[in-house]
Amino acid sequence: MEAGEEPLLLAELKPGRPHQFDWKSSCETWSVAFSPDGSWFAWSQGHCIVKLIPWPLEEHFIPKGFEAKSRSSKNDTKGRGSPKEKTLDCGQIVWGLAFSPWPSPPSRKLWARHHPQVPDISCLILATGLNDGQIKIWEVQTGLLLLNLSGHQDVVRDLSFTPSGSLILVSASRDKTLRIWDLNKHGKQIQVLSGHLQWVYCCSVSPDCSMLCSAAGEKSVFLWSMRSYTLIRKLEGHQSSVVSCDFSPDSALLVTASYDTNVIMWDPYTGERLRSLHHTQLDPPMDDSDVHISSLRSVCFSPEGLYLATVADDRLLRIWALELKTPIAFAPMTNGLCCTFFPHGGVIATGTRDGHVQFWTAPRVLSSLKHLCRKALRSFLTTYQVLALPIPKKMKEFLTYRTF
Repeated sequence: MEAGEEPLLLAELKPGRPHQFDWKSSCETWSVAFSPDGSWFAWSQGHCIVKLIPWPLEEHFIPKGFEAKSRSSKNDTKGRGSPKEKTLDCGQIVWGLAFSPWPSPPSRKLWARHHPQVPDISCLILATGLNDGQIKIWEVQTGLLLLNLSGHQDVVRDLSFTPSGSLILVSASRDKTLRIWDLNKHGKQIQVLSGHLQWVYCCSVSPDCSMLCSAAGEKSVFLWSMRSYTLIRKLEGHQSSVVSCDFSPDSALLVTASYDTNVIMWDPYTGERLRSLHHTQLDPPMDDSDVHISSLRSVCFSPEGLYLATVADDRLLRIWALELKTPIAFAPMTNGLCCTFFPHGGVIATGTRDGHVQFWTAPRVLSSLKHLCRKALRSFLTTYQVLALPIPKKMKEFLTYRTF
């Protein structure tokens, strides 16, 4: 889609007919994820099942591959030698999903040495956070279960790998803690981060691997150092529980979404609140019964860092441009829970309470040279380092996203 156009529904995946499930099993799609290279899509489709679906390597094939509005999730990818769809039976309700980045060669060798039963291929893995506090680690190409991580005492709600390829995994749980695991050391737990007073809903590691953001059922957001595993600061500004967070691709911005119907954009280095994006209802309710109808569920940055997507309880997917205070596009979606962008742009995936996944067109944009330069510089310069540069004030304001 071009900027300003409404998102179009490319495809909708629905769970196949369920077998006789235990009554405790639920059907919600709490998490959706693309692999960093865009070749796989993972979907927690409810009833303890995760679907791993091969995704076209080249993005211009996506609409062709999803010409129908819906398809059964049982259809295998056709073609001899091509990856096949996989079903991972996790044995528990699946809340969190995270793909690893492609490991560096030393990591691959270590992994192969510790797991000789796993084929010696570039090892893309999927972590699944479960209802009983366990984390299961799967090898994507084969569907083999590699590790079972124990430590959390309650639901593992979210997972995030460090983008560096070091196979460090962060988990967020209803036991009010975050835990750091090193998958290169047999999944050794290397740190427990305590301090939250409520369930931890969300965790996000900054792309430069320096910071970790965590959001719990609290009004404040915690920012941690990924070097020392200590609390850097609390970000105060929301009026209700914060439930989702995400860093911009250059690590220069942090967005947080709350039940208070607002997304706040922060400078994570200074703790400054740069702007708020308020989710107003398009059609006000007839009475006061739907007080929290615009409560937010999920927020995420686009891969080039110029757009945001949000999912709220008012049955709308919204797309926001970074510089504007109102959405540039809406799409109707019922019972939305989560959203994520395709890593090469052009598509947004959303998950629903019904166990469905929908794929929407997203804005395709050619980044300006100015933005590309800012993104490159901010990938290794903190806000304080930018402010110390001997450059004009307006340039500093642009590089620190102060031109809104």
